[in-house]
Amino acid sequence: MVEVSQVSVDAQNKPTHRLNVIGFHCPIPVAEAKKALLQMSNGEILELLSDDPESYHDIPLLMMRSNHNLLSIESNAGEYKFLIEVKQ
Repeated sequence: MVEVSQVSVDAQNKPTHRLNVIGFHCPIPVAEAKKALLQMSNGEILELLSDDPESYHDIPLLMMRSNHNLLSIESNAGEYKFLIEVKQ
């Protein structure tokens, strides 16, 4: 089961929530990201952790279809970290 955890109060693009979907493959990272973003408030920032190579393409596409801002993507040893700012 994938769970979103609240991590901190935002201060200059620091995540307020974390979603760890490492070990899950398409379509789980995108589906869980959508669900998490719906539960968050305007201005909060989701840190999404994934090791699914498809998420590198799918998450930016999801952001293009929504009002949310993709702040950054980091890649390290086959794992990705996305920072997404909620815009509603």
